[in-house]
Amino acid sequence: MMNKKFTRYIFLLGLGCAFRVASAQEQPSLRQRADQLYAQYKYANAASIYLKLADTRKPKLTDLERLADCYRKMNDYEAAENWYARVVQDQESKAENLITYGTILKSNSRYSEAKKVLQRYAGKSGDTQRVTNEIAGCDSALIWMAKPTAHKIKNEVQVNTAFADFGVFPMDNKIYYTAEPEQSLLRQKDGRTGNPFLRIYTADRSTGNSLSSKLINKSVYNDENYHVGPIICNQKGNVWYVTRTYPGRSGEISKENKTKFRTNNLELYIYTANNSKYEVAPFLYNDVKNYSVGHAALSQDEKTLYFVSDMAGGLGGTDIWYCELQSDGSWGKPQNAGPAINTSEDEMFPNIATDDTLYYSSNGLPGMGGLDIFVAKGEKNNWSKSANLRYPINSAGDDFAFITNIVNEDTTMGYLSSNRKGGVGSDDIYSFSKIKPKMILALKGLTLNKKNGEILEAATVTLYANGRQVIAKQSSKTDGTVFFELAKGTDYSVLGQKEKFYSDSATVSTKGLTKSDTLSVTLRLEPLFEIGKTIVIQNIHYDFDKDNIRKDAAKILDELVRTLRDNPTLEIELGSHTDSRGIDIYNLDLSQRRARSVVNYVVSRGISRSRLTAKGYGETQLLNRCANGAKCSAAAHQANRRTEFKILKM
Repeated sequence: MMNKKFTRYIFLLGLGCAFRVASAQEQPSLRQRADQLYAQYKYANAASIYLKLADTRKPKLTDLERLADCYRKMNDYEAAENWYARVVQDQESKAENLITYGTILKSNSRYSEAKKVLQRYAGKSGDTQRVTNEIAGCDSALIWMAKPTAHKIKNEVQVNTAFADFGVFPMDNKIYYTAEPEQSLLRQKDGRTGNPFLRIYTADRSTGNSLSSKLINKSVYNDENYHVGPIICNQKGNVWYVTRTYPGRSGEISKENKTKFRTNNLELYIYTANNSKYEVAPFLYNDVKNYSVGHAALSQDEKTLYFVSDMAGGLGGTDIWYCELQSDGSWGKPQNAGPAINTSEDEMFPNIATDDTLYYSSNGLPGMGGLDIFVAKGEKNNWSKSANLRYPINSAGDDFAFITNIVNEDTTMGYLSSNRKGGVGSDDIYSFSKIKPKMILALKGLTLNKKNGEILEAATVTLYANGRQVIAKQSSKTDGTVFFELAKGTDYSVLGQKEKFYSDSATVSTKGLTKSDTLSVTLRLEPLFEIGKTIVIQNIHYDFDKDNIRKDAAKILDELVRTLRDNPTLEIELGSHTDSRGIDIYNLDLSQRRARSVVNYVVSRGISRSRLTAKGYGETQLLNRCANGAKCSAAAHQANRRTEFKILKM
């Protein structure tokens, strides 16, 4: 099946009966309602029902599989990982679930864990070949994330939306790119995504490559009924090559969950400016009844046109092809770019840089997950071995549409598109820069066992910026150290994790630093293997007289969820404590409700309720002298308002 980045242009043919109509005497069961919503692509609504079905002593495997898949399709990969962890523990779980679980782990940058799961698949199925590339990608990703390249990646938030924005083509002080318009701009929508059809936009480009002032393009190529884009232009600026979706009714008809869809193929059109008007001509080798053509790129001398197609004669799903310019100005017969570039999977989004270097995306070579960006030297069907551009150009998501527009001795700048974590929408535009630094900033970390102060080696230490955007990830050495390079003017957080230990985190910042410096941080991880041990979960706050889980508390509890997920035999008591203010019996009830809310939240994120016990202690276990009637500061009372977990079983 072709990659979604190439075949997302799919249109609703007509609605069949998506579910059978229940009679007045026969109301659909809870599971039937969930299955109906799932069949209608209403994954959030379906998940809320599957959650109820999963919260039983012996949930059905099919319910767990559907729930995990709902979160995967909602792009909530953290929750998807939690639920797939339970799916693959079931003895009846099929080997195919291990492939999906491994892919989800890669999406969450958990490459060591993904490798183990993919090896389990090979052992269970006997199909080692299927996961060879994926396992090799895990090994490479661990190395690349431990020592990222010097590229700095910036999300262009002034142009990105909650929808798809991708495929930059720079031209003078502007860029042209492809995007799903805001809902109010266009009424026509893609039948499957529910989003408006793609159109070409422009945005202003500063000297530093930052983008602003986006506008939908008013040119004639945007007047099509369905998807338009990506787009490129020749150097003179008068010939445009536009990928668009065939608007007719020749597409292949498929049926999914009793709903019919037509998949319309892509075609390439050439728009030539002539006296303020465009002459429009289809690419000679379009054949929408049999295959797609799109994603054009020109060589620097403009005598070779590269494009992507799934036409017959290729090596995989979608291949990169090329045509040579003929003496009469026409394009010659398509030729395959060859096995040095094309694989048995999908290659797409080619771009030719000023030195005739080819950049393209593939999911058929070892990579970090999804589509990775690769580079090769050569031309036509004669190329060097492709090289992965590594982290952070590539990520655990889909990375594509790489283009450079500023290159000199000290600086390389350009754009890429990605659906990596931390973005604004589904696909986002990122600018990147690689600039020789004027000062060197670094972070030295140390991981210790909190109980005895001993060095803790092989702990996973992740460096984050801008929330949970992963900057780098390392495993602590035998002396417990890690070492990261930092950027100036940035706030970071550092998280240390290890199996059978509760994680620790810290924050550091390079804001205000004006000269080279090495910052330090010590992470103290608390061992979990002591029955009866109590650990305070820091900074779990509630609104006054409330028991609901706030968003800030949910983020902290997610770390507890990860600990429970990664230690599947661990059983705990979740205890909630109040301060002494208020009536004793009321505080006891409030704390019990809060403890129950914590348990419910943890269960909702994929942990079996059988592993959890809720216990409200009210004001019976104060940590200080602030009992009834004592005069204490607000901070002293706050110390008593806490949530803890006690280890009951390992």
